[in-house]
Amino acid sequence: MHFVIMGCGHVGATLAGKLADMGHSVAIIDQSSESFNRLPEDFQGQRVTGVGFDKDTLERAGISEAYGFAAVSSGDNSNIIAARVVREEYGIENVVARIYDPTRADVYERLGIATVPTVRWTTNRVLRHLINLGPHYDYTDESAGMSIIGVDVDEGWYGLTVDNVEQATSARVAYITRLARGMLPTSSTVLQDGDRLYMAVNTNHASSVQHTLVHPPEEDAL
Repeated sequence: MHFVIMGCGHVGATLAGKLADMGHSVAIIDQSSESFNRLPEDFQGQRVTGVGFDKDTLERAGISEAYGFAAVSSGDNSNIIAARVVREEYGIENVVARIYDPTRADVYERLGIATVPTVRWTTNRVLRHLINLGPHYDYTDESAGMSIIGVDVDEGWYGLTVDNVEQATSARVAYITRLARGMLPTSSTVLQDGDRLYMAVNTNHASSVQHTLVHPPEEDAL
């Protein structure tokens, strides 16, 4: 998939590097060519010098073929203008904008633009908006080789129990968020539509856990 990022500060450069490491095509835009020095040395993506909400600049960055767009410059107004241009002129659905003023978030959300206030900003949160399919790493203990991940679940799992999930994945359901509230499940807890599962997994097996849950359950899991 192709992604376009506006702003090559610390967050933009880190995000571009992560997306490229995941095998995606990436174009990053910044008004200053010197900003591209923040990118990883092995970054193979496209560097585009220009204004991020200018259509010519966006088109040079391949916006027409983009799956997602992230506006992560240092200016709220620039980020929102760029996000609106990309969403309204090019029909890109996966658009996220960094904002410094959290009181404006509700306005932008009503415009269909996902926002992350800078006080809560992490590269992983942007990835979660840009790429719906997980796994999404919330915590990793490098020395233990374990992670807590948020997973996307096929609707076929709804109505099954936590025990069914754990047996199928060889992982543990650490907690579930339901109706915006967290809960500690038991093995007999039944999954409901809208539940968000957070799994304790061996880090090396996180992708296989997600692969299992994003597909309908096998017959022996029922």
